[in-house]
Amino acid sequence: MLRCLLFALLVGICASAGEEKKKTVKSASSLSRGWGQNIKWVKSYEEGLSKMVKSQKPLMVIHHKQDCPHSQALKQGFALDKTIQKMARESFIMLNVVEEVGDPNLALDGYYVPRIVFVDPTKAVRTDIIGVRDLRFNYAPDDLGVCE
Repeated sequence: MLRCLLFALLVGICASAGEEKKKTVKSASSLSRGWGQNIKWVKSYEEGLSKMVKSQKPLMVIHHKQDCPHSQALKQGFALDKTIQKMARESFIMLNVVEEVGDPNLALDGYYVPRIVFVDPTKAVRTDIIGVRDLRFNYAPDDLGVCE
């Protein structure tokens, strides 16, 4: 049940301080990269880890590529699902990256996209939260139906 709930959370990066409000809104919007503009996205893995420890909310790291059709399909499903968007906003520190973050612990079974990995507030990568595909951390939009 926990796996299903976390997966549902999965499917369904912050402007720098001191900038003008208009620039902050624009920056926050660009950090979403289409995954959900109402979500507070962190801009780096390091920032995500820091906010995760302070908030005690897990970190969700979405690896994707702008030119990957599978990433684009997952992004669209994620962005359009109101339940997923709400859970992402309220229950997670959120990071989406188009370049690898440099931590090999986030590439447990390879450097493919789309790939979603969870890190708990103790900074442990959750190897037990996996998808239903051959690549353990790979998801597709139709995977949402598994948990509904």
